Amino acid sequence: MTPWKLHPPWRREPLRRGTDVVQSWMALATGLAIAVAAPVAGVVAGQAVHTTSQHQRAGWHTVTAVVAKEPPARVGVDTSGGSAGRVHAWVRWTAPDRTVHTGETTVAPGVRVGDRTTVWLDRNGALVRDPGSPGDPLALSIVAGTVAASGTGFLLFGADKAGVRLLNRRRSAQWEKEWAELDSQGRRHWQ
Repeated sequence: MTPWKLHPPWRREPLRRGTDVVQSWMALATGLAIAVAAPVAGVVAGQAVHTTSQHQRAGWHTVTAVVAKEPPARVGVDTSGGSAGRVHAWVRWTAPDRTVHTGETTVAPGVRVGDRTTVWLDRNGALVRDPGSPGDPLALSIVAGTVAASGTGFLLFGADKAGVRLLNRRRSAQWEKEWAELDSQGRRHWQ
């Protein structure tokens, strides 16, 4: 049954079979489920990713570090301030307990050995290699929400199509049975 031929399931027609009614109810239920479940799944997934990112970033703090090793030169670097134009470099910083640490993180392009830069540390004092920009958690949550909503919609649509295939098998079996009955009646009539 094609979508443009679907009729409301409660509508009675003399040529309508039980499988047609079931398929109409399935189409209605699937449409409603997609309309409700897909956005809900998207919002829940997006909020979960955003909350996790915010919780993770809440424990971060900045310290001033010194570039310890010359970063590699980048050709055609974007200097607009986004993380895409940043380069990796080794830095050295002093922890609150006066111990000196080194590690690799992203820095602005063009820094040289001895330049001061701001780096991010997590709640355990470990260097965050690529902290990204403040808008990254929002972008990640939008992507996660979109993927979850789309996945839920496709999953429900696929379940509906699998149900339609089962109904088509049953419909074909019913037709074969009815044709066999008509064939046997026709043979008896001509004998």
